[in-house]
Amino acid sequence: MIILFGIKNCDTVKKARLWLSEHNVEHRFHDVRTDGLKFEEIEEWIAKTDWEIILNRRGTTWRKLDPSTQENVTRSNIAELLLANPAMIKRPILDVNGVISVGFKPDLYHSIFN
Repeated sequence: MIILFGIKNCDTVKKARLWLSEHNVEHRFHDVRTDGLKFEEIEEWIAKTDWEIILNRRGTTWRKLDPSTQENVTRSNIAELLLANPAMIKRPILDVNGVISVGFKPDLYHSIFN
């Protein structure tokens, strides 16, 4: 099963969804804000990539965090922080039968599906 995790109003997620549709890739979209997330899902993404890749330090939510919270983010506490603040997850996250890809680039998706 192919699942695209993201936020529906995110421009990058919109591009990924459009790419998947235009290339007839059957998938399910999971909005991390409205559909929610499980701690175990985030842990799986981190285990299969790296927490530094999953964490979006460029977004508004990260920049609004207290500086002491930002300084104290580690592998051991990142999943809880992302669960509480799903907008801090780099988007989109593509799960293709358990293989995780983070972000969207047409070349990456082309290599995954062709």
